[in-house]
Amino acid sequence: MEQKSNGSRSKISAYRGYRGLPPLVGLQTMQEATSKGLTVAASVARLKRLHWALQRLHTIFVSRITAIPTYELKMAFSLHAHYCVEHVQAFASRVREMRQPPHGLEVPPDSSLDLFFDEVLSATTMEALVLGLYDRAIPAVVRALEQFLSDTNRLFDHPSYRVCRFTLLEMREVQEYGEKAVQCLVNEEQRAALNDWLVRLDDMLAAAGGLDGTKAPSGRFIERQFSKTPYQYDPVPRRDERFKDSYNMGVNAEAMLFDPDIPPLPKTIMLYFKRMREIDVPEMMASILVEVQDKPWKYKRDMTRQLWDEARHAMMGEIGFVSLGVDWTKIPLNFTWSLGLNTQLSAKERHAVLFTIEQSLMPKRTGKEYEWEIAVATADQLAARIQDYDWADEIVHAKIGREWLVPEIGSQVEAMAFGDKAWSRILGDWAKWRDQGLTQHRNWWPEVYRKACEHWEIEPDLRILAYNKTYEATRADLKQVAG
Repeated sequence: MEQKSNGSRSKISAYRGYRGLPPLVGLQTMQEATSKGLTVAASVARLKRLHWALQRLHTIFVSRITAIPTYELKMAFSLHAHYCVEHVQAFASRVREMRQPPHGLEVPPDSSLDLFFDEVLSATTMEALVLGLYDRAIPAVVRALEQFLSDTNRLFDHPSYRVCRFTLLEMREVQEYGEKAVQCLVNEEQRAALNDWLVRLDDMLAAAGGLDGTKAPSGRFIERQFSKTPYQYDPVPRRDERFKDSYNMGVNAEAMLFDPDIPPLPKTIMLYFKRMREIDVPEMMASILVEVQDKPWKYKRDMTRQLWDEARHAMMGEIGFVSLGVDWTKIPLNFTWSLGLNTQLSAKERHAVLFTIEQSLMPKRTGKEYEWEIAVATADQLAARIQDYDWADEIVHAKIGREWLVPEIGSQVEAMAFGDKAWSRILGDWAKWRDQGLTQHRNWWPEVYRKACEHWEIEPDLRILAYNKTYEATRADLKQVAG
């Protein structure tokens, strides 16, 4: 901005709106409006770097969900990937409004910046990954957003201001969580062992002129460390030590839910089990997002939204068990579904299996509405709320499948047949897992039911206590498992 005399500055500072109304709709003072701002080119350059950073962060979060053992991190990565993918879309839309094509949104804005994210993606330990994400990458994004909001003219560049403002709101939330994650998961000795790598990350950002490119690039060449070996996605789900007997398929939740002779209240336990067992859906959906690279960004946005929804459902189940005083770590929350799909099926087949399940949950008497009715019948408001939102989400997920999968296969009927065939093929290992000593398919139901009855202050029903149906011969939709 051009220099102004003291008299001119004084007049600007004294400017007032009608009857004292804030000028410029309160976005900024007249002094700020006349003294700060970025050129369109400078604004676009920063927005493109933020767009690229969020795009890379989305990839990192998604890529590590499956194999990161810690349940809470799986859930956090699901949410943080969702935040990133939403804001990537907003940044891309804004950049396209400001310049004629080509926009260059698919090109790394700086090789050193890209190297920085390669290193974080390739972190070889949980501690390095947590530090790389939450101690370096997310704070750098927050600083860049704060700097942009400080530098831009809120009136001239209001659409960009608004995009960055809303992004900053959620990135600060991510940063706050990340600070706690670092405190809980990384001790001083582990941080010290990674200090040279953290300095290397700082040097990479310095070589890029900072994440937003506003500083003079250092000009230094920084060698790769972890990313010398290109990152390879690990499709095998892993769980922390609280998850035991992960191959157990000894209690068929759906068979109980559809049994008309069993009253609603004990079925609540199975609803919570089904919800928390949905940990395996983000573990599986992450594999699709990693492998499918030829879809538009809206596909990634929709699929990541669903991935986060499924993580939410798992935490709903967690809440349910806590409300009953039931220790969920005593319940075998198996990963056989995500393991089988990730290691035996193609990405297209995986999505088709998911779609087939979603469609099977649409009918009134056998789907999500039925589960909601069970919860309502218990007079447990928490259970009813959980199933109410679970049902609403499932409608969205079925729509996502119809939009992205069905056109690829041909028709909804063909897509469901395709998914049904693939699903049957990966669920035939019940006896094999037992024979290999991976599980005895222990019936965990009696102990959990007794514990819930203590909470309800009722005596266990001996008939219900004896429930002993497994997944040996039937799938979750009660169809026969193919041999």
